Amino acid sequence: QVQLVESGGGLVQPGGSLRLSCAASGRIFSIDTMAWYRQAPEKEREYVARITEGGSTNYADSVKGRFIISRDNAKNTVYLQMNSLRPEDTAVYLCYARIVVYGSSNYVNYWGQGTQVTVSS
Repeated sequence: QVQLVESGGGLVQPGGSLRLSCAASGRIFSIDTMAWYRQAPEKEREYVARITEGGSTNYADSVKGRFIISRDNAKNTVYLQMNSLRPEDTAVYLCYARIVVYGSSNYVNYWGQGTQVTVSS
């Protein structure tokens, strides 16, 4: 019913920047919170940042001051501007959205397939 598709990942040198995008498509009635998570090899998935429908943001301590989450509600898209990247930021970045689809009255959690971010010199 809903797909979340991430884009913008790639290889970047330490100190560099990337901007990730996640576009939601399908029979979407409304989207509440959208968020980014990441999972590094052999590590648990970790929370990165989230943004509410009204635009309130929250960040993990590990990325605070370096990453900025934003959204375009008209495009059903969430972004993650990643600055001052470090090797430890290397991970698959996953998009999350809490969505109500047409024909339903409850929110459901949806996840994207992930996009690889590699920070290396």
